[in-house]
Amino acid sequence: VPEKKLKLVMADKDLYKACAVEVKRQIWQDNQALFGDEVSPLLKQYILEKENILFSNDISVLHNFFSLSPKTRRQGEVVQKLTQMIGKNVKLYDMVLQFLRTLFLRTRNVHYCTLRAELLMSLHDLEISEICTVDPCHKFTWCLDACIREKFVDNKRARELQGFLDGVKKGQEQVLGDLSMILCDPFAINTLALSTIRHLQDLVGQDTLPRESPDLLLLLRMLSLGQGAWDMIDSQVFKEPKMEVELITKFLPMLMSFVVDDQTFNVDQKLPSEDKGPIPYPSAVPEAFTKFLQENRIACEIGLYYVLHITKQRNKNAFLRLLPALVETFSDLAFSDIFLHLLTGNLTLLGDEFALEEFCTSLFDGFFLTACSRKENVHRHVLRLLLHLHHKVAPAKLESLQKALEPTKQSGEAVKELYNQLTEKLELRKPSPAEVTETPSMELPLPTVPTPASR
Repeated sequence: VPEKKLKLVMADKDLYKACAVEVKRQIWQDNQALFGDEVSPLLKQYILEKENILFSNDISVLHNFFSLSPKTRRQGEVVQKLTQMIGKNVKLYDMVLQFLRTLFLRTRNVHYCTLRAELLMSLHDLEISEICTVDPCHKFTWCLDACIREKFVDNKRARELQGFLDGVKKGQEQVLGDLSMILCDPFAINTLALSTIRHLQDLVGQDTLPRESPDLLLLLRMLSLGQGAWDMIDSQVFKEPKMEVELITKFLPMLMSFVVDDQTFNVDQKLPSEDKGPIPYPSAVPEAFTKFLQENRIACEIGLYYVLHITKQRNKNAFLRLLPALVETFSDLAFSDIFLHLLTGNLTLLGDEFALEEFCTSLFDGFFLTACSRKENVHRHVLRLLLHLHHKVAPAKLESLQKALEPTKQSGEAVKELYNQLTEKLELRKPSPAEVTETPSMELPLPTVPTPASR
């Protein structure tokens, strides 16, 4: 469409609205502000949808934030609309990426990183080579996408991913900024962290140290790149973060020693007990472990995933041992929505433990309630958990929790709404006063009822 005509279309709001998307693309590519106005509500909707999943009232270990496959996620409304708006137009694609980088910098919200990867893979699904061939992250994202689908980075794909990282040429270091954003996507971090925990367990079985496993070192390298995305884009210094040696030589062996503690304890339990008293589960946590969780981001991420792993295995002893270390973590990662969403899901597997005073005191008083008053999201997650498991908690404990979790004037609508739902559920469970007074009548002799024959 000639330039003159485009100006006429832009001047008339109704005409602009009625235009085909092909015409709008021509207008948008020279009008970043107008394109931004069109894209902005979609990005807000996208973030809102992600948050709704994290705070959903359905708590389950089977259906959580990470359950949907990458292919299904890309079929979402926002990704499809953006894909259609971009078409084959490289300029518009670059604009959207620029919006995502800017918003990620402004908000530190990692869901923008997910959208960066989903958008590229949506264009890949449609075989839009005009864009895929010019995005230097295309093959890396495609390979990582396959790993996310399997929730594991196998050896073959690990080699491929390493090849892409090692292949970043001098003068093209900026690509690292985009790769780090793709690795910062929570779905990528989840896959890398799960793979790391699996590798550590394998190493225990093989009597091998972390430093001797190139695959494990590559996983750490990618985790580190993903976790450093915000700093890299903010500082515009495009080089890979330096890996701290102690993470590999001290922290990971410490995690492996926890795995060994579990295995030793389990074997001890099975041995005949006539010669020995009950062997207690080790309760102390090395001070160095707590320090790593506070000071090293990668150690903290892996440590949290290890806690999720033992919870999923219903390993109450290991869970209660490590829980105190989570009260203070690197930039409060243990109180982030993604971790709490996964933890509450996994805790449903330990449902029966909620009847025990000691377990509830450690979990609620020792962990959740330490942050509830300063972090509204933690307040919401605790209420979600109780809505799901309140019937398992001892009545006296439930009463004290109900008091502790009462919203303040500053609390948001979401917290008040959840608290009201919980109160309603608890009211329904209380026997009504009428029922209480009538109960003894059950013990009175039943009145004789005349049988048809005796009438």
